[in-house]
Amino acid sequence: MCEANAYIVKDGREELVMESVDVVEPEENHSRYRLVSIFGEQKVIRGRIMLMNLVDHKILFEKNE
Repeated sequence: MCEANAYIVKDGREELVMESVDVVEPEENHSRYRLVSIFGEQKVIRGRIMLMNLVDHKILFEKNE
């Protein structure tokens, strides 16, 4: 399986946003992203991608200033 978990970094700590993310689609000039899980759940997150580590199945976001 190739899905990953998405986290937002707050105060240096990772907070889980969504598990089993299958699609990450940029919106609004990459200032927000639509996440879709393998179960069809959808969320929109404002911020930017800090890191994608697909070996560890992890996507890290940080909030836009």
